[in-house]
Amino acid sequence: MKLGATYKTYLRDFLNYLAIERGFSEHTKEAYQRDLLRYLLFMQERFESLTAASSGAVREFMILLGDLGLESATLARNLSAIRSLHKFLITEKILTRNVAEDVDLPRPTHYLPSVLTLEETDRLLMATQPEQGSPEKYSLRDRAILELMYATGLRVSEATGLVQQNLFLDAGFVRVFGKGSKERLVPVGSSAAAWVKKYQTELRVRLMNKDSEDALFLNHRGKKLSRMTVFNIVRSNALRAGLTKEISPHTLRHTFATHLLEGGADLRAVQEMLGHSSIRATQIYTHIDRAFLKEVHKSFHPRG
Repeated sequence: MKLGATYKTYLRDFLNYLAIERGFSEHTKEAYQRDLLRYLLFMQERFESLTAASSGAVREFMILLGDLGLESATLARNLSAIRSLHKFLITEKILTRNVAEDVDLPRPTHYLPSVLTLEETDRLLMATQPEQGSPEKYSLRDRAILELMYATGLRVSEATGLVQQNLFLDAGFVRVFGKGSKERLVPVGSSAAAWVKKYQTELRVRLMNKDSEDALFLNHRGKKLSRMTVFNIVRSNALRAGLTKEISPHTLRHTFATHLLEGGADLRAVQEMLGHSSIRATQIYTHIDRAFLKEVHKSFHPRG
């Protein structure tokens, strides 16, 4: 999805103002652009121009960012950028009041799991590699499931529920059945796809037996991997990686969303990939084209 002419002008003029009159660096300008592009895409779906925007809409946008787990400092940065944009448009005689001025940061309504940095994520994934001279055992499976969960943001139940026939790795998608058996297609980056294929051809075929199901991830008995086993895989590799944060499978889902959003990904696309089903998270969003989702994932996910 792209900005229309009106909203594109808002962003272009504001960024020029930051560079020319405020002397902001290219790096700072790019940070403003990422944050404001997501905001303007959100507002564009609701209003023909920002002249019709309301405090309620700004507040709703901030709540959605909070629901996706962005940290307080990131939320504050986003709100500051929004206020600055509106203030600039007032000086340009485009707006008459700053509807973002009275909007406060959303208060956390529930516990949010830890988010891993890029460096911590790499350490977690690399921890699955067996030490030199040690048997490989299930390390290939563990690497594949961690790569896939970070690449897709799947819930642990969705990951353990994956079956062979719902993998379209060459096309870059997996079919997932989420809460309430709601179906969605989620993009998969090339790195995760490669590890899953390697697991399928080198280890899964050895774990299978005559009683095996079509489940993608199997245990030593050839049965579908349990959620508790995945929890133990995450925790044991986090310890091996020297990570001191409280880490669970949901941490990877949270990290997936945060890294996409921090990279500047479209809010609607991230919502769609996560399969959010709350009224607040989905009512204002329309159907997202699959090609668009794949492009967002490829462009903004660190391992896309």
